[in-house]
Amino acid sequence: MPEAGGARNSSRWAQTQLSAGWRLCVGQRPACGPSRGIGGHSRPLPLPAPPAWIRARPGGPQPTSLPGGASPRRRRRRRSWSRRDKLQLWVFSFLALGEDAQCCLGLYLLLLLGDGWLLALGYAAWLYLDWETPSRGGRRCAWVRGWAVWRYFRDYFPITLVKTAELDPSHNYLFGFHPHGVLVAGAFGNFCTEATGFSRLFPGLTPHLLMLPFWFKVPFFRDYLMSGGELLVSASHLLGHEGGGQVAVIAVGGPPESLDAHPGALTLQLRSRKGFIKMALRHGAALVPVFSFGENELFNQVPNPQGSIVRRLQERLQKAMGVALPLFHARGVFQYSFGFLPFRRPIYTVVGAPITVPKMPHPSREAIDELHETYLEKLTQLFEEQKAKYGLPQDKHLTLT
Repeated sequence: MPEAGGARNSSRWAQTQLSAGWRLCVGQRPACGPSRGIGGHSRPLPLPAPPAWIRARPGGPQPTSLPGGASPRRRRRRRSWSRRDKLQLWVFSFLALGEDAQCCLGLYLLLLLGDGWLLALGYAAWLYLDWETPSRGGRRCAWVRGWAVWRYFRDYFPITLVKTAELDPSHNYLFGFHPHGVLVAGAFGNFCTEATGFSRLFPGLTPHLLMLPFWFKVPFFRDYLMSGGELLVSASHLLGHEGGGQVAVIAVGGPPESLDAHPGALTLQLRSRKGFIKMALRHGAALVPVFSFGENELFNQVPNPQGSIVRRLQERLQKAMGVALPLFHARGVFQYSFGFLPFRRPIYTVVGAPITVPKMPHPSREAIDELHETYLEKLTQLFEEQKAKYGLPQDKHLTLT
């Protein structure tokens, strides 16, 4: 019998045993009944060896080959390579966030100018009636948040959500996410999906990532965003929710901070950012500093120091369009020298302790400034306490601008 048999050899072996009256038991030598041989003498029937590709019982010799001649190690390599390819292709589609929006817009135009014009007009009418939904809590979909593809996305970097303090689900919270990075991959993976176990770490809390209004004007794409929990930057509906349990996550630095997202950079645009402080005071929502270690390590950027021609052009486009355009690059799908896939760098998103905030429907400038300074101190403290755990030297510090 060959060492690596196919389905035909397996069938012959089984038929041989059954015709001899044996028990077919993989990995266990069956007892041989007596048989009348030549001359009338009793002798046991010969036992054909089972095919080597059938796995032996635990503790016994393991097979060295599989049907088709491929070793188990080679088969595992093939499976892992296939998964990696699928993951990288999906990550590419995620990174092309603007291209996804363009595809949705293109699909709508094709429907409008083609045979699906009636469907496009119906969607336009429904869009008019549904225009305020992103600012009123959105339309979450637990099924979309639990897609298996998000786990592949998590494992690509990988992304880890770290809890440092308990959060009472009877309160509402405003998470300040830092740094913005090129595409806020950590915020998306942790707060728009269940891949990192947010609901398990913070039971009773529902996270919502706040985004610019620009993205909610694109047909179809806005529905995809809301299904993951993304909402408009205005979080009044969430933070004013009676009974608590709502979490508004905002990348405080915004699009301008993405222009500083170079590897090794720790520059946060926070000194003049006080709108989220005022929002927290109006609703009495606790502030929670969140720092995502590794967020700026995912891409290289074209050098764009302050005052350079590239930086001035980027800032003008950002003011005109409402979104920043960082000139980033990293690796490709099948090569590592150039492309638009992110580098595989671990991301650790650390959620700090909450800062109690009194409710002030009309907060004064002094109250805003005082809470702002407290927030900066707590964020800096969180960074200094955690940086050594995630590979940053002691001489690295935050630069607040």
